[in-house]
Amino acid sequence: MTKIDEEALAEAYNQALALEKAGDIDAAVAAYRQVLEIDPEDHGGAAVRIAAMGRGGTPPKAPDAYVETLFDQHAEVFEDVLVEQLGYAVPMMVRQRLQALKLGPFQRLLDLGCGTGLTGEALADMVEDMTGIDISENMVELAHEKELYETLYVAELEDFLEDNDDEPFDIVTATDVLPYLGALEPLFFGAAENMTPGGLLIFSSETLPADVLGERPYMVGPHQRFAHAESYVRQRLDETGFDVVEVTDINVRMQDGNPTPGHLVIARLRG
Repeated sequence: MTKIDEEALAEAYNQALALEKAGDIDAAVAAYRQVLEIDPEDHGGAAVRIAAMGRGGTPPKAPDAYVETLFDQHAEVFEDVLVEQLGYAVPMMVRQRLQALKLGPFQRLLDLGCGTGLTGEALADMVEDMTGIDISENMVELAHEKELYETLYVAELEDFLEDNDDEPFDIVTATDVLPYLGALEPLFFGAAENMTPGGLLIFSSETLPADVLGERPYMVGPHQRFAHAESYVRQRLDETGFDVVEVTDINVRMQDGNPTPGHLVIARLRG
């Protein structure tokens, strides 16, 4: 791995941010491209920022280095910011929908992007054995302290799903994971490969109005988070072997005082 000139990177990134804030999109895009030249692994998420400004192609997902850095830096304040300030309650929504549909109890849960363990906490009494995985080591350490999960891994989700040879799972959750992914085939196919027939895949996604998304299956929204068209989510689930149980309209979180529209999706792997 090439050593990054941290000083030059910080200077270039701050300049790009200032230009973006000032509304000079062309100059900001050029500055973010300079950031990418200094830091090709993209720890600062320059690629998604360029896409959020409507320039360049939409990347298939947020760069691993960016997601890892973002969550490592915010691990200690993560729950306070997400739950208290942004009103994030998706894990409890998952619990409520499972109970309403009389689904469960479950044997083995795989919690993708487990973070500090919010979904594990919400489902602890509904599952016999829980495995959590997250790209952020700091997040996993905090989840470990809760003593909820039998097994925890620090890994990139798609790599884990491809390489994992543990016993299959009868429930897989991915709450607040899709905002960091564009293309969904690797996630859905990988989940299917690690599940028992009839198992449930449950995840949240964010969406944007039809006039913004247009014909696009997904795009990077104004807050550098991926938004997905419901039709694209349904299509990819079907193609990877899942039947949709239900799609619920939800408010994923508050952002700048406004609700973030999205979906809570429950799908069953065909037997």
